[in-house]
Amino acid sequence: MSKQRETISGVILAGGRSSRMGGQDKAQLLLQGKPLWQHVWQRLAPQVDNVSISANRNLTHYQQSKLRIINDVLPDYPGPLAGMLSAFQQIDSSWLAFSACDTPFIPDDYVIRLWQQKQQAPAVWVRSNQRDHPALALINRQIMSELALYLASGERRVMHFLQQVGGHAVLFNDDEQAFVNINTPEELAHYEGKH
Repeated sequence: MSKQRETISGVILAGGRSSRMGGQDKAQLLLQGKPLWQHVWQRLAPQVDNVSISANRNLTHYQQSKLRIINDVLPDYPGPLAGMLSAFQQIDSSWLAFSACDTPFIPDDYVIRLWQQKQQAPAVWVRSNQRDHPALALINRQIMSELALYLASGERRVMHFLQQVGGHAVLFNDDEQAFVNINTPEELAHYEGKH
């Protein structure tokens, strides 16, 4: 990547309940013989300086990868923002690039494209032609104290928070499939057969 940018650490968000997958650890489900999170890792790693994984269970699977594991600092799986806060509390980089563990086809340049279009914003996220993808985001650590307060107030909405701190979406005209979230067994089966 360009040397003109600051250090960016990548974080794979894999700490959720996976309720639509019947409570199975979604990140560990296989697509083409490889866990979903490894597809994300493969695409994210070349775009950032280092990669960590935000996870709350099946930690031995992640430990084998030698990735740094970030556990939620808040109890009861409070969602992606809790994973983001935990990452900021445990990683020193000024900028963190996040990706959900269930987006195995992310573009191999989405981080640099977010970086190039962030302007002065402390947070930017992907907007595809069909919708926003706030878990595919590039965020500066300056928002950390606001994020802690937001979560302490009981709020959990990712895009609402990113907008509140002055963030904006960056439009990606890629094939919509690049931003697919695999949330159900049916979707997993569908993409297993497509590739």
